[in-house]
Amino acid sequence: ALWLGSLKSNIGHAQAAAGVGGVIKMVMAMRHGFVPGSLHVDRPSRHVDWSSGGVELLVEGREWVRSGGPRRAGVSSFGVSGTNAHVIVEEAPVHSPAVASGESGSVVGGVVPWVVSGRSQAALRAQAERLRVRVAGDAGVDVADVGWSLVSGRSCFEHRAVVLGRGRKELLDGLEALAAGTESARVVRGAAGEPGGVVFVFPGQGSQWAGMGRELYETFPVFAHSIDECAAALREWTDWPLLDVLCGVEGAPALDRVDVVQPALFSVMVSLAALWRSWGVEPAAVTGHSQGEIAAAYVCGALSLRDATRVVALRSKALVDLIGHGGMASVAQPVDLVEAGIAPWKDRLSVAVVNGPGSVVISGEPEALDEFVEKARAEGAQARRISVSYASHSHQVSLVRDQVIRPLADVRPRTSDLPLYSTMTGEPIDTAGMDGTYWYENLRRQVLFAPSVRRLLDDGFRVFIEMSPHPVLTHPVQETVEGEHIDDALVLSSSRRDRGAVESVVGSLAQLHVRGGAVDWHALSGERRRVDLPTYAFQRQRYWLNSSHTAAAVETPPAEPDEGAPDAVTLAAELPTLSAEAAEARVLAYVREVVAVVLGHPSGEIIDPDQVFAEIGFNSLASLELSKRLNDTTGLGLRANVALLHPSPRQLARHVLAAMSDGAPS
Repeated sequence: ALWLGSLKSNIGHAQAAAGVGGVIKMVMAMRHGFVPGSLHVDRPSRHVDWSSGGVELLVEGREWVRSGGPRRAGVSSFGVSGTNAHVIVEEAPVHSPAVASGESGSVVGGVVPWVVSGRSQAALRAQAERLRVRVAGDAGVDVADVGWSLVSGRSCFEHRAVVLGRGRKELLDGLEALAAGTESARVVRGAAGEPGGVVFVFPGQGSQWAGMGRELYETFPVFAHSIDECAAALREWTDWPLLDVLCGVEGAPALDRVDVVQPALFSVMVSLAALWRSWGVEPAAVTGHSQGEIAAAYVCGALSLRDATRVVALRSKALVDLIGHGGMASVAQPVDLVEAGIAPWKDRLSVAVVNGPGSVVISGEPEALDEFVEKARAEGAQARRISVSYASHSHQVSLVRDQVIRPLADVRPRTSDLPLYSTMTGEPIDTAGMDGTYWYENLRRQVLFAPSVRRLLDDGFRVFIEMSPHPVLTHPVQETVEGEHIDDALVLSSSRRDRGAVESVVGSLAQLHVRGGAVDWHALSGERRRVDLPTYAFQRQRYWLNSSHTAAAVETPPAEPDEGAPDAVTLAAELPTLSAEAAEARVLAYVREVVAVVLGHPSGEIIDPDQVFAEIGFNSLASLELSKRLNDTTGLGLRANVALLHPSPRQLARHVLAAMSDGAPS
């Protein structure tokens, strides 16, 4: 490395450009691999000890040989007035030729993100089209190199999109849809804002499935390293191998054992947190639901890994003695109605969990649960038994009090750096108090998840990311957000059992990015080869007067919306010009296309407009995704349960049409 200094004056001629001259000199030296000697210095200064370090004065020119890295040079320009400038110049990296196939086999996970942005929707679409033409015309370009070049060599503006694909064709198809303003499962888009603090949310039991974490373990070294650490720590407290359980090895214990599923879920959840953090997504707070609070305590630094695995392993063993004596059931009603409904069984049933404004879990004796569920269904409520054979968060837990507290006597919690919002109290706590007694109370007392989320919202947190192999709290969090009438919150999941694990987590990462969240895309792609890409698609508009000066000759670009996809804005503009029948048909076609994207179908034409959503494969998560996509493209603010309230594409289209006509959120 070299350093060149120059003195510039505020008067005179060449002196004012001395700094620029130094940059030019170093660039030329790199180009030719030769450094010229200093012109006006024949001996080193006597005021510097040149023998104490690796610095010398270059009095003669010499070859500039690389020594394990690129050539670098520093240039300083000192102004007489005190205006100084310092620049480090580095030569462009030397790369091997591009991969001839145009595919990317070396990118982690195989899913390549192409990040595109613009200052307006029109610019975003034009940028996507420019990129599509560039890549389509070069069959030899590596798609992963394109992705890396986009995030390392382009500014990121407020209107954003991420195109995801496993190869050239999928990525080009996504760009085509983005440029045309049409819906595509390969495109995530949105407008960046100030997303607020990020909360890592750790659920309790229920998100497990056979094979959970296996794809992520085989794909991401960070995730695998965390799982390996958990496996090593659990060996002190268990007699079964974690990896065998996660990979479904023959002879490994099943996930239907409470003393197996809870430590396994803990390991997957904390490893997902490590994965998100490796991509630059740092939590500003954590919260945990029931056993998920153990994972939250470890991630925020309240518990060491040894203590956390001790709590989750030994406490779950104590639960074995409760199996067969109780159960749990979920009820889609507000907590006050549920409390009134279980009154006839007041000594046998109790409210165990308050998940959201319309989501409650009760706990108690199996026969009483069956009686209540039957009565609730007869009265039109949604109620069902949960596949759990013990009564957590009920008085039955007191039977194993000593079995929980005694083995955890040596747990040494500490005050965490990150705030932990306890779902036992509904507010942030000093985690130094999370000793053995706390973990018994966490199992015995009611889970106040919804109050905890409301408190987080009140404290300004706006991004909630569920750390689980399948989302079980995403919908309750969204319901709580809507109940608080907050429209700038973002609720994300990490993985889903009905989709590829890599696609799921990278897709959620893309959603965070397009909403303005901090994402380190370089950590996902690694260092790649720089590719020449199209420059910014400026949306130019002329205002010159014509030759007669009597009228302004203005070239007006196509109308560009402030928010939402242009397709939806075009639709809104068309509606007043259409008959009622034509308007309904137009909106129905639009809704069917969005439904097809949510379900992964190639076209909305195969969606039966009168078939109820439940019959075409919708669940609460699909409804949530549908409402998000419709909201992103229309700005209406539809609720997460919109597919439940309007249970067919035709009924939903009529609701969307009415909302678009009067602009009222619903």
